[in-house]
Amino acid sequence: MTDMAMTPHDSQTPVEVGNVRTWATDLDEKTMAQAHRTANLPFVHKPLALMADAHLGMGATIGSVVATKGSIIPAAVGVDIGCGMVAQKTVFSRDQVDEYLRQIHAGIARAVPSGQPKRGNRNAGSRTRSADSKVLSRLVRTAPEVRSDKFNPKKIAAQFGTLGGGNHFVELTVDEDDHVWIVLHSGSRGPGNLFAQEYIGRARKMVRAVLEHPLEDPDLAHFVQGTAEFDSYIQGMLWAQDYALESRAQMMDEVLKVIAKVMDHRGFVHQGKKIQCHHNYASFEHHDGVEMWVTRKGAIDASEGAWGIIPGSMATGSFIVSGLGSPAAYRSASHGAGRRMSRTAARKNLTEESLDAVMAGIAWNEDSRGLLDEHPDAYKDIGEVMENQKDLVMVEHRLETILNYKGA
Repeated sequence: MTDMAMTPHDSQTPVEVGNVRTWATDLDEKTMAQAHRTANLPFVHKPLALMADAHLGMGATIGSVVATKGSIIPAAVGVDIGCGMVAQKTVFSRDQVDEYLRQIHAGIARAVPSGQPKRGNRNAGSRTRSADSKVLSRLVRTAPEVRSDKFNPKKIAAQFGTLGGGNHFVELTVDEDDHVWIVLHSGSRGPGNLFAQEYIGRARKMVRAVLEHPLEDPDLAHFVQGTAEFDSYIQGMLWAQDYALESRAQMMDEVLKVIAKVMDHRGFVHQGKKIQCHHNYASFEHHDGVEMWVTRKGAIDASEGAWGIIPGSMATGSFIVSGLGSPAAYRSASHGAGRRMSRTAARKNLTEESLDAVMAGIAWNEDSRGLLDEHPDAYKDIGEVMENQKDLVMVEHRLETILNYKGA
């Protein structure tokens, strides 16, 4: 191990290494090197903050908070703009829903389109039920201009209120008082991806045209505030964040309807406020006496009193938290457990049998054989992640998973 890498329990967090301040204690050299490449850019406010779940990413380190002055890096925001979480407490207790979990799982699978069309999933990609027409009409009307023919009103409507695949999920969980919560993870789907890919490409092209020497990492290409390209990107990015948030709200409504139907419940299914938080996004904020664009790539807003959701893996539940407003972390916290294995490594080194064992007692896609890369052992220890960021968030509820639905 070199001084660029950290292993679990090396030291108390946060730790500063050069221009990087980190709350993670399970970091490899490649991740730290990637974070330093970003942190060393002249327009990045120092230090760059790494959250407790940080790991190697595409474009920028996942679990990083990148504050930029007069610039923004599209690849740091990423291709799933607005990806995030929504959680809702229900009126039910665990003993009321236990015998109905398989029925609820099947109902969610019918009500929430998921997965990836290229995998041949019959429930993938397209929403057939009517979404909130006013919200969807607004999103179609205000959509950014994208050159790809695939970015069109039909696609915007079809993928609104759909889950996607990979690590996106719907869960039923129970808190310390056995109240049932719904927790959902999704992003801006195909429309956000198409917009992001186009503008990441535009940024690379622009930087190549003006720089005498190429960037060490082409993904660090940026737009400069005051240019037309910057303005267009910001407008489209904010649209994608809104699309993702409204899409999650639509899916939450569908899941609430499923539970009401299965439980034969005619009153309100939800109680308390709905909690929404992005964890792949950028916003204009004031830090250290300077106004900056703060990009949270795999990090949540942990401003004082702000509520957020931090999930673990598909068997380890989630945390409902409130922010402590730490200025050292740009008022941020981790977005989850973070991967310790790539998807390829997980499929190579983990087994279906061990996945079945760890998911015992949870209603899940047990007939699917496409979820090995989401094995809980492919993720970091969520307990260690939460311990390392005690100065960033306060745990309001610890949620235990009793149902997990994923788009396989």
